[in-house]
Amino acid sequence: MHCASCALIIKQTLQEMDGVKNAEVNFATEKAKIELDPEKITTEKMNVEIDKLGYKLLPITVDSSSSIILEEHGQVDENAEAKELKQQKQKIQFVLPITIVVFVLMLWDIASKFFTYLPAVPIMMNLLNTILLIVGTIVMFWVGKPYLLGIVRFIKYHVANMDTLVGIGTLTAYIYSTTIVLFPSVQQRLNLPEYTYFDVVIVVIGFVTFGKYLKARSKQKTGDAIKKLLGLQAKTALVLRDGKELEISVTEVVVGDTIIVKPGMKIPVDGEIIAGATSIDESMVTGESIPADKKVGDSVVGATINKQGNIQFRATKVGTDTLLSQIIRLVEDAQGSKAPIQDLADKVSSIFVPTVLIIALAALVVWLTVGSYFLGAPTAATFGILSFVSILVIACPCALGLATPTAIIVGVGKGAENGVLIKNAESLEMLSKVDTVVFDKTGTITNGTPVVTDVVMIDKTIGQDYLIQLAGSVEKMSEHPLAQAVNNYLTEKKLPMLPVKDFIALEGIGVKAVVEEKNIYIHKPENNSNTEITKLQQMGKTVIVVEIDNQPTALIALSDTIKSGTKIVVQKLKKMGIKIVLLTGDNRLAANHIAEQAGIEQVISEVMPQEKSEKIKELQKQGNIVAMGGDGINDAPALAQANVGIAMATGTDVAIESAGITLLHGDIAKMSQAILLARLTMRTVKQNLFWAFIYNLIGIPIAAGLLYPLWGITLNPIFAGLAMAGSSVSVVSNSLRLKTKKL
Repeated sequence: MHCASCALIIKQTLQEMDGVKNAEVNFATEKAKIELDPEKITTEKMNVEIDKLGYKLLPITVDSSSSIILEEHGQVDENAEAKELKQQKQKIQFVLPITIVVFVLMLWDIASKFFTYLPAVPIMMNLLNTILLIVGTIVMFWVGKPYLLGIVRFIKYHVANMDTLVGIGTLTAYIYSTTIVLFPSVQQRLNLPEYTYFDVVIVVIGFVTFGKYLKARSKQKTGDAIKKLLGLQAKTALVLRDGKELEISVTEVVVGDTIIVKPGMKIPVDGEIIAGATSIDESMVTGESIPADKKVGDSVVGATINKQGNIQFRATKVGTDTLLSQIIRLVEDAQGSKAPIQDLADKVSSIFVPTVLIIALAALVVWLTVGSYFLGAPTAATFGILSFVSILVIACPCALGLATPTAIIVGVGKGAENGVLIKNAESLEMLSKVDTVVFDKTGTITNGTPVVTDVVMIDKTIGQDYLIQLAGSVEKMSEHPLAQAVNNYLTEKKLPMLPVKDFIALEGIGVKAVVEEKNIYIHKPENNSNTEITKLQQMGKTVIVVEIDNQPTALIALSDTIKSGTKIVVQKLKKMGIKIVLLTGDNRLAANHIAEQAGIEQVISEVMPQEKSEKIKELQKQGNIVAMGGDGINDAPALAQANVGIAMATGTDVAIESAGITLLHGDIAKMSQAILLARLTMRTVKQNLFWAFIYNLIGIPIAAGLLYPLWGITLNPIFAGLAMAGSSVSVVSNSLRLKTKKL
């Protein structure tokens, strides 16, 4: 589908069929949801009518494995889109260089009429017209085919859009110009000006097609988030059947299977541990950077990563029932349910096209009837034809076609210079309207990795630096993220490592070793009776105990830390009138502690990925335009559900693909810059539309001959073309002003 009105035509056609109760057609995802009576209508019957519009319904078959559904369905879409994009690219490679040359010649020709010191275009007019006729014909009927089809759709289905307006304007200019060049006797008989409009045909079709190509290229990425999510799932599973270990495809796993997972392997499906203990990286689900310790009876989630121990678990959910499949479904539903933003130009065109046609035909009829009575039939016919052509030429939407793309291109470029990557125009438009920003915690407003924040000495006889040497040296031997944080702290303090002997990792508990003949035991607190432990945990920190020779010696507290600049960006957003919400899967204490540091009052904590998207929906139901900032796989459904998703470039590929905006280097300070840029860009688009239409509002009545009875003033096609070019220059110049704005 090429535009929102394509979706509207398909929807109307479907709903008129007997047996179809309701139809929803989404332009963004190119999917239809149809409620029907299977006894009255089938897909084949619907396709008989849909085929006439140039489209085809491809049913999605339900399968027990979500990966098979999505990969097969995605492949169909991907092949069709890639083929269409390739065709569009070929057209752009042909038409864009020609368009730029012709646009420069057109401006030169106009300027030479006003500035005497500029020479006329140094090409013989007859030769130039012949070249432009050949090139214009190729552009009109090859590159411009979609716009000619827009006229056909308008005649058949009475639905007008930007394509219709481009088609009518350029076809009128082409037919008039071809008549002037090929049939000079007609031009002489009707006393028509020798001026041709092949340049108008080429420039309008060239620029509008380029804008469509950029839009199609960004639209192709809609399914990338789904593909990235599919890539997360394990492809195989190690199952225990009849006492033997078998490696099978994950699609063959059934509920009740006993699955073996070794260190470093992905958990293939959801289940419950029946043997062993380990630490599992569940950041894709919770967003929390610290691995979760797991023992017998605890649940595990498919696609999470086993960090340490060997475990066996019983499969409880497989295929479409797993949490990952639910996340995939949530992302797809959110992308499908998000109403596509119909271009303002399309909305205006639906009213503008019929109005312009009525005015043009009315002017022709009035000149031929009333004009003939006062001026005589030959003169009136000349004025009538000139008025008809002038109206359609001045209404030809060169400026209208440039209004949005030029501002968007400059805005996107300005964003890239400032580390704000914008995927498409829709995201930029929605970002300009945002009144609520929802932040994920880990990796978005925090750095995403645990660091040592406190060292509390229980035994004051041992120096803190020596304690860090002992603990850091032991933790160097462990792969646990908390252990790495302690070892990093030793490195930061520039303390030397000590030799370690007899290292033992106690799965899910801690580590033991001998350093300088001292028995070191580092472990989780066994009870919370210690007030210092309670105090640190209430601040959302993770606490580990260091024992030397069986005596508790120190407490080490670790926590994720807030990014520098977070507090400043929160203050800036509040000044812009934006409400801030912290939404996290982390526990309430940790969330509140970080929110307090950032200056965020509203906190929603301890939510699962599917609950995150529900919370976004709740905010939207309250009338808020929501931007979601996140970086993890668990944020993907919320990023897709939000009116605009904003991902950290330091985050996961899934988050980046689910979002419309990406902030380079994960720099949260760019959030306020992105919103300011969006507001400036959309303001420029509206100014451009004003300039595009002001020429039409003034020019069309003059072209129709409204001023002729009073002052004898008419607007012949030469000046209609001049006005059109003037509006284009105004639009391009106004868009370039964006480059000078400070963010």
